[in-house]
Order: sequence, then C-alpha cells, then structure tokens
Amino acid sequence: MKSTMLTAALMAICADAARGETPHPYVGMWVTEDGRIRHELLPNGRYVEARGDRERAYEGRYEVTGTHIEYWDDTGFTADGDFVEPDVLHHAGMVLYRK
Repeated sequence: MKSTMLTAALMAICADAARGETPHPYVGMWVTEDGRIRHELLPNGRYVEARGDRERAYEGRYEVTGTHIEYWDDTGFTADGDFVEPDVLHHAGMVLYRK
C-alpha cells in the first residue's frame, strides 16, 4: 500500500516537473510528537491522514496559500492550519512536525 502511494506521489512530481510546475515546499509527511496523527500531503493536492492504527482515517484535497493550508475532506468537513515554521504545522489544535 505504501509503495503504491509513493509511486503515485513520484509520478505526480514527475508530471509537474514535465509541465514546469514545482510542488509547494510543504509536500510530505507531517506527524504529531507522539506519532498518533500523521498527515501525508501529496504533490497532487490530495492528503491522507492516519490516526493511530487507522492508516486512512481521512482523505481529501488541500490547498496551500503562502503558509496557510485549507483541507476539504472527502466526507464533507473542512479544516485549516498554518505552517508557523518550515517544519512545524499548527492544525486543529495540534502541532505536527515534518518527518
């Protein structure tokens, strides 16, 4: 499963590069200090959030504007956050760190 996600992410990066586009600097994995919450920001504007043992607890799309991120989950709810440092994301009362 992880290799499939990684392959898809790499293919998206290559497609962006071929079009002359580059992903924003926040693409990648973001994790709470205890590792319980994990957000993977994919270069194609999609995200996957894992919570504890639930590897795909939430999925949806996101947009980054400057240092602000907006999430639209596939189930219909929305959320947002801010990158307060290059490797620190504040999201919904949580602090996530780049992994």
